[in-house]
Amino acid sequence: MTLSHFKKGDTVVVIAGKDRDKSGKILEVYPKGQSVIVEGLNRVKKHMKPSPQFPTGGIILREAPLHWGKVMLVCPHCNKATRIGTKVLSEKKVRVCKKCGEIVDET
Repeated sequence: MTLSHFKKGDTVVVIAGKDRDKSGKILEVYPKGQSVIVEGLNRVKKHMKPSPQFPTGGIILREAPLHWGKVMLVCPHCNKATRIGTKVLSEKKVRVCKKCGEIVDET
C-alpha cells in the first residue's frame, strides 16, 4: 500500500488531462488504486437501468477517479499548486507547503 499526501476535503488543481487547470475539492481518496475523486471534475456518463432508487433510469453524470499523479494540492496560505513535504513538530507529523514553507495541516 502506498502513502497518499492527499486527504478528503483538500483543494487540488488538475495538472494533466481533459480537466487541466481546473480545481476542486477531494471527495474520496483510494490509496490502493492511487487515485482520488475530485468534486465536479473528470465527469463521465453512466447508463443506469431503472431501479427502486432511480426509477426512470437513463444517463447520469458522475465523477470518475483521477490518478493522484495528475493533481497537485493548492496551499491554503499562498494559493498556489505545490508539492507537499512533511515535518515532525513536537512529536506530530505535519504537512508542509514546499513553496511557502507554511504548515498545511496536521496528519
